[in-house]
Amino acid sequence: MAPDGQGVTFEITAEPERAATLVCGFSRFGLAGLTAVDYLADHLEMEPIGHVRTAELPAITPFEAGEPRHHTRLFSREDLDVVVLVNELFVPLFAADALARSILEWMDGNAIGEVAVLAGVPVAHGPEEHRVFHVATGDYRERRLDGVDIPGMGNGFLDGVNASLLSRGMDTDLRTGIFLTPVHAQAPDVEAALRLIDGFETVYGLDVDSGPLEEFATEVQQYYRELASRLQNVEQRQIPEDRMYM
Repeated sequence: MAPDGQGVTFEITAEPERAATLVCGFSRFGLAGLTAVDYLADHLEMEPIGHVRTAELPAITPFEAGEPRHHTRLFSREDLDVVVLVNELFVPLFAADALARSILEWMDGNAIGEVAVLAGVPVAHGPEEHRVFHVATGDYRERRLDGVDIPGMGNGFLDGVNASLLSRGMDTDLRTGIFLTPVHAQAPDVEAALRLIDGFETVYGLDVDSGPLEEFATEVQQYYRELASRLQNVEQRQIPEDRMYM
């Protein structure tokens, strides 16, 4: 497999969708974003509308109660103007652009003009920084963040799929917002996921009861711990030290 990602492809198979916003959570630091979007899809009773496949990366096939599922899935609901992408497959940096391109092409084909990502960042932080920050394009800030108490993150830079999506937003009229919160070493970092859900609820005005997340997290804790262990092993082999700063 080429280290620059050549030859890595992703295929999205999904029903046509006309929602305004795609909300993503990827299998990365602390699994906070993944835990948050997984909970959103479950709590908002969204239905699966499609999935993402790749043949060039080591795959996982999650299962529950003996039933397998795709590692990266899309969810929606007729009365909500949001599609949720839940990504349980760790995607190394060299393949991130390929995944982002596939997501963006699917969005273009379905006239989805906005993408939001929920994510954790492994930075040293104090209790006062247990909050959600944003990095977003100007049109996203104007549309979604005016008057919202979610400050911009101080400085640093993004990598991976988040960087690729934000880069497209900078160069086109795609509204792009990345919501970030510091995470701890343990995974899943449920408190970080709760912060991301609260931030999402504030920005998008959806009624999300985050109370049951503790119970939900307990039910899936062992699964996420195993996923985090696998993610850590892969990161140690392939991923340089994170370069995000507060």
